[in-house]
Parts: sequence; structure tokens; C-alpha cells
Amino acid sequence: MEDKKNIYLDNAATTKVDRRVLEAMRPYFSEQYGNASSLHQPGLDARVAVDRAQAKIASFLGCQKEEVYFTSGATESDNMAILGLIRALDGQAQKKSHLIVSKIEHDAILEPAKQLAKEGVEVTFLPVNKKGLVEVEQLRRAVKVNTVLVSIMYVNNELGTIQPIKEIGQLIGRLNKKRGAGKNKIYFHTDAVQALSYCDCQVEKLGVDLLSLSGHKIYGPKGVGAIYIRRGTPLKPLLFGGHQQEGVRSGTYNVPSIVGLGRAVELLLDERKLKTENERIKKLRDSLIKGVRAKVSGILINGDLAKRVPSNASFIFKGVEGESVVLLLSEKGIAVSTGSACSSGSLEPSHVLKALGIKPELAHGSLRVTLGRFTSQKDIRKFLKELPSAVARLRKISPFK
Repeated sequence: MEDKKNIYLDNAATTKVDRRVLEAMRPYFSEQYGNASSLHQPGLDARVAVDRAQAKIASFLGCQKEEVYFTSGATESDNMAILGLIRALDGQAQKKSHLIVSKIEHDAILEPAKQLAKEGVEVTFLPVNKKGLVEVEQLRRAVKVNTVLVSIMYVNNELGTIQPIKEIGQLIGRLNKKRGAGKNKIYFHTDAVQALSYCDCQVEKLGVDLLSLSGHKIYGPKGVGAIYIRRGTPLKPLLFGGHQQEGVRSGTYNVPSIVGLGRAVELLLDERKLKTENERIKKLRDSLIKGVRAKVSGILINGDLAKRVPSNASFIFKGVEGESVVLLLSEKGIAVSTGSACSSGSLEPSHVLKALGIKPELAHGSLRVTLGRFTSQKDIRKFLKELPSAVARLRKISPFK
């Protein structure tokens, strides 16, 4: 009898909520439901839960608890970093501000940057090399006297490539030292949404002033995230209301989700278990790539294979549309994607693949397979069983021959 179990291989889009996270959240829906801004005991109990989650995230990032602010997710955190900082500096500099972002950023960075460009801010969209990596020297050459913010994502959501964030932080540190104290500082932001489970996110080691994270990429709930803001970093709020979180991010605390985010981050603090788990995921990913190479001809692998998180495999299948492969595999109970889930409604080829110099007709054949905590060897075998026939079927009718 055919195995009807659904196979989920789209963990870069979202992850399953870990049972331990769900159990931590459960009481705050209907038992401990106080408003964390209220002064009565139920409110104080809720505030204690928020503070504990804040402390767990601060411990993971190696920062002060007061430098962590909760948001509705990474999109809001990224918008806060880009729009909030540039607008806070508006009018302070003698020359108009200059922003640098990479061409392979998530749209939560690119769209605010484009909006600022419409408002008169000078924006540089930094190219990447063919392996999907930012080159530090190219970034150095892009910096101008009026540069005030650099935003480079830690791990690309489509390719899984790990950017040289620590080296970039060191570069910006040297440039700021040359400028002197209080002389038009360059601030550094990283979108670390895809990095938390796999990379060192200690902010002092990275040299970042702002860092975005999200709950649903690390086996926590959707609709909650956080942003680290180094003390003294100027930021104009996007939301105005009840003055929660020192007025930086107003709005009633989403206590159940904040608790879930804190617990999800806490599970990442056990470095030994995390290392063992990531080694297991890497072995599965490598066996998947080996199997695809053996069973399917005419494929390309996108991005650097060495400087890459262990969970990601990004392919191009020549002569097919990636979305069609996704749909055929979905009929077999296998969930994969063509790239970012946030842009799956677009008919345009991935901006990330275009930034690598991949032709549009090839980029349309992309397939992203991302593993996670709950992926098994059996899942990989099922994927490798169904993939070749799906690709072969589509190549027979493909207009991209």
C-alpha cells in the first residue's frame, strides 16, 4: 500500500510548531490571559512571561534585555530597521542619506528601500557573485561619505547561502573608526530570519546594530518576531499608540506568541544538541542532492554549496517550470517550493536567481527543497522516488525545450 503520509520539505517557508513550544504557549490563551500592560496581578503575571521571553532572546543574541523589542514578524522588524533608522536621521546629516542593501534581500528589505528611493534617499543595490555571496571589497567600494545604513541578510531564504556578516561588521567598524565619534556613523542591520538555527547570532561578534528575527522559521508560532536595536541607535517608530516597549513599538503584547518565540529561541541555546541536529540535517540534505544528481539529468545547483546552511538545496531543472514540479509533487503529498513563499504569486522569475546572472528561462525551472527538525530519511527517499517521474512527465510537454 502506498504511503499516504505528507512529506514536508519547505521549512524555509515556515516550520511546524514544536510540541514543547506549543505547551509553553497553551496557558496564555485561556488561563493566564492578562494584558501585560495592566497593573493588576493577571497583568503582572503576563508581563513576567514577556520579560522572561525577552531575556531568553537577549541571552541567545548576547545583548541587553532592553535591546530586544517584539514585533509582528520579520517583515515589520525589517521595515523598522530600514524606514525607522533612515527617517530618524532625516535632516540630521549635511548631505542626503545613502543606504546600501544587497540585490538578494527579502522583499521586506527591498520594498522599504525602494520606497525610500522615491522619497529622495540615495540607495545602492549591491550585486552578489555567481555563488550568491556579497563580496566585502565590493561593499567597501560602494560606501560613500553619506552612507548611514548597510543591510545585508545573514542567510538567503532561497539559496541558503551564508553571507560574511562578521567580516562586513568588521569593515563597518573600521570605517566608523576612521570617521570619528559622532561623525555620520554607518549603522549595520542584518535580517537573520533564516540564520538562527544554524549560525552564530551573537550581535557583538557580528558587529551589527540591528538584527531581525521571526518565530515561525524556528519552530515557533507565526505572526511574532523581534528586533535587536543596539542602545543609542536612532529609530523613528512605525506605529504610534499606547507607548508599549518604550514607544519604539506600540501595541498590546501578543503574550502567547511572545512566550512561544522565547521558548523556540531557548531550544536553540543548547549548542551541543543543536550541532548534532544540524549534522543530521546536513547528511540528509547531502544524500538528497546526491540522489537528485543520480536520478535526474539536466540540473543545476544554485548558490555556494560550502557557505550554505545545512537545510537548503536549491535546484534548477532544465526544460521544466518549477511551479509545475511543485504541483505534481504536491499531488503525491510532498511539499516543496520554487523559492520564497512570499513571492509565490508572482509570474516573474526570482530576483535572487536573476541577481546570480541566471537567465529567466532557466530561473523558471527552480525548485527549493528545505529540510528541518522533523525531516527523516524516509521523507528523502519518498521525494527521490517521485521527483524523476514528475520532471520527465513535464519535459515531454514543456515549452522550454
